[in-house]
Amino acid sequence: MTLCFATVLAEMGAMRFAELVAALPKNAVTTVDQLPFPHVASGKVREIFDLGDALLLVATDRLSAFDVILPDGIPGKGAILTQMSLWWFRQSESLIANHLLPDQAGEFARRGITDRALCLRSMVVRKLKPLTIECVTRGYLAGSGWSSYQKTGLVSGVCLPAGLRQAERLSEPIFTPTTKAPKGEHDAAIDDAQGAAAIGAALYAQVKAASLALYQLGHDRAREAGMILADSKFEFGTDEAGKLVLIDEVLTPDSSRYWPAECYAVDCSPPSFDKQFIRDHLLALNWNQQPPAPHLPAEIIQRTQEKYLTALRNLLG
Repeated sequence: MTLCFATVLAEMGAMRFAELVAALPKNAVTTVDQLPFPHVASGKVREIFDLGDALLLVATDRLSAFDVILPDGIPGKGAILTQMSLWWFRQSESLIANHLLPDQAGEFARRGITDRALCLRSMVVRKLKPLTIECVTRGYLAGSGWSSYQKTGLVSGVCLPAGLRQAERLSEPIFTPTTKAPKGEHDAAIDDAQGAAAIGAALYAQVKAASLALYQLGHDRAREAGMILADSKFEFGTDEAGKLVLIDEVLTPDSSRYWPAECYAVDCSPPSFDKQFIRDHLLALNWNQQPPAPHLPAEIIQRTQEKYLTALRNLLG
């Protein structure tokens, strides 16, 4: 019998989490083919198929770093990301509409999608027009934000006080959007004026407010789960009426930087549940951050999967 994973995560306990872990594949799923639907596009992680009146988003186990897709995936990552996104979409419904069709299990059944493994890593979503910017919100000074601050004292045009330290919590979260670069190219930081010029001032104001509200929700819930949400990237689209809608994934380790609260410290890059672990490994290699990327050792793959699973388990309690 096909389980309804699309609606179960809000009530998911230890037994269901163990069931999800048991369902994860031994080998990474990096390609998705032989589906009876027209293939629309490929992202760094997701494959998109046209269902006629909706889209099927399938999260593979691919992993990208420095905007380069790595040759090795993380087994089950697509399922973990999908299930975490479904949980967060439910938590954030009061803040903003999202792209999910309401009855995911029913949508799968109606379209003949019965394979349990495929359902675990898939979402049936509305057809929307994606915005041309990516919406990054930061509550702590880390990653590329820290690098930018060291050089200029600015992060995406936001002037920060002097003397801040690496991983320090900001007095209030800041919105630091980027361009949405084609696959294989690097996103570029933009300021408020550039963002407003790209999508229009009124829509930009909505996006900024929604991103900050979503970050605060994620930060507060992560705190309850013993984690710190340092920063996160959100993506939005608009419907035919121009209404803003949350799309893609939300508050997953691929789009967010989670730190274990008990390990938090400034003046360093705290250990994290996201792919910073992979980035740190790659930075230690003599790689120019251009394709082809080096292969990952088996130990790195296993530890990365454990980090993703730990973040999900923490959130679910």
